[in-house]
Amino acid sequence: MTDQCRTIVPAANSSGFLPITGDSPRVLILGSFPSIQSLRHCEYYGNPQNHFWKIMDALFAIDHKLPYPERITQLTGHHIALWDVVQSCKRRGSADDEIRMPLFNDISGFLTAHPTVRLIVLNGTTAGRYFHRINLASSIKNHILPSTSPANTRYTLAEKVRAWKIVRKNCEYGKVTEGLPFHMEF
Repeated sequence: MTDQCRTIVPAANSSGFLPITGDSPRVLILGSFPSIQSLRHCEYYGNPQNHFWKIMDALFAIDHKLPYPERITQLTGHHIALWDVVQSCKRRGSADDEIRMPLFNDISGFLTAHPTVRLIVLNGTTAGRYFHRINLASSIKNHILPSTSPANTRYTLAEKVRAWKIVRKNCEYGKVTEGLPFHMEF
């Protein structure tokens, strides 16, 4: 991830990360845009308060305390790819509502290059809102799940884990499954 590191200047244009994917990803998890801590650490979900890695620990037994490269290897081994909807933007701080002038990633190109993706999971309502602005001509199902951000205090960790079980179900099986009913408003 070192080649993806950027110098962070508040309110300046920031660029996100390249996608992380292994062989034959089945689930693409899209966040909105990396936090300042994630950009500084050069890691997806690099803020230790973010629940993402704790949720992956609960679902796949990927120890959230492992070094980042090992977590990524295990995650991609479960046929999960990571990326963000926003490629670059202006943003003061880490809050999603501070994103200005977003430039979107080529998600359509990613899906063309990875035809094994069967489900797109959107990490929070901002990722969902931006994803739907792209207007992809795709038949791939997508679900907006509760944000793993520490700013999302509306849901407990246990509630987030329950909602995110759809990821595990779609990594284990060959067809898209609906999982537990969960509805996000945006």
